[in-house]
Amino acid sequence: MHDQLHLTTTWVGILSLIIFIVGYYFIATEDKYHINKAKPALLAGTGIFMLIGLYFSLNGLDGHSLETEVEHLIVEIAGIFFFLMVAMTYIEAMIDRGVFSALRYNLVSKGYTYKKLFWITGLLAFFISPVADNLTTALILSTVLLTIDKENKSFLVPGAINIVVAANAGGAWSPFGDITTLMVWVDGKGAFTEFLFLFPAAVLGWGITAFLLSRFVPEGTPPFSADEKKVEIAEGGKTIIGLFALTIALAVLSHQVMHLPAMWGMMFGLALLKMYVYKINVGPTETQLNAFSWIAKIENDTLLFFFGILAAVGGLHFLGFLEYFTTLYQEFGATAVNIGVGFLSSIVDNVPVMSAVLKADPNMGADAQSQWMLVTMTAGVGGSLISFGSAAGVGVMGKMHGIYTFASHMKYAWTVLVGYIISIIVWYIQFEILHIGAHLM
Repeated sequence: MHDQLHLTTTWVGILSLIIFIVGYYFIATEDKYHINKAKPALLAGTGIFMLIGLYFSLNGLDGHSLETEVEHLIVEIAGIFFFLMVAMTYIEAMIDRGVFSALRYNLVSKGYTYKKLFWITGLLAFFISPVADNLTTALILSTVLLTIDKENKSFLVPGAINIVVAANAGGAWSPFGDITTLMVWVDGKGAFTEFLFLFPAAVLGWGITAFLLSRFVPEGTPPFSADEKKVEIAEGGKTIIGLFALTIALAVLSHQVMHLPAMWGMMFGLALLKMYVYKINVGPTETQLNAFSWIAKIENDTLLFFFGILAAVGGLHFLGFLEYFTTLYQEFGATAVNIGVGFLSSIVDNVPVMSAVLKADPNMGADAQSQWMLVTMTAGVGGSLISFGSAAGVGVMGKMHGIYTFASHMKYAWTVLVGYIISIIVWYIQFEILHIGAHLM
């Protein structure tokens, strides 16, 4: 970390903070102004560093600390950027090969009601995200929702919120289920097994939210005609599912065993997908696939949103704003601040919030282990309180454009808040009263 310059009270610090707040206002009001959230995020993120660069030049300061900060930030952003790019490419490939249409056919043809489909997609999200990460899971299952019924908003909105909450809660109890959990684990703040002890808090918090949301899901079944033709997965589809599972495994192995970023395993998986496409195209069948057409279809605005938001928070960190975290822990104690981190991560995406906590590295007190578990859970689960507070939420907003929005989420946000409070109560009883899961290294 650079020698803190404390530029918070200079013109560059004040102006950067104003840019950040204005940028976030336009991200939150995307529905009102019809400005894609990637635009204000990118403008704020790149603009803040342009201002810092200008300040350094005007004042003749040594730019080495700024260069180092930006280099670290580029590595952090690239890791997330390429990880998501590969995950989204695989999803587009599976859409193209009819994987989700076949899944939808199997779900709808059984005559399941909207309510039953709501619970099935939620459970799938909760149990897939610890393995496949929360964003990938949310993207896959929001695609399934749209193929079930792309018209019925009274089913789609609660269904989308349920998937986001389930994916974030599921990601919180696995070291590689969420980018934030991964960061805490890599930093050595908790052993692999300690994260698993967050399961009761995560599952009960999500379960309560899902129960409350399910009351708004309409009765009846999705439109399905008996004449509807059975949908089969097209050639190569099943192999692509297998390659995607292998790619996720390679990402985990890259990080855990090979000392490489998780993104490296993902990019290797993309190379395998491309080689498989080549094999099909030169084979005896008529099928011709184009991997680049899948890449062209991914939600680039979601990727650019992440670039902008991580850059903006990186800029605020460099200026010294995030140093206030340490002071908060000294003033209010770890439990209160860690619960507050959940609310903060709903406004500012949970990745930069967790990055800020880890960079500040505050004194968590005597029960530091259980406090790190609490902040891991609150940053992950708290990100669901607002639609753009987590990677999963941002991904689903991109996938279900105009249906799952900031406004439609806020209508049901109270259900997420109830679940969040339940999660904290379960954590408190388990870790602080019963001492189950704490100090197990």
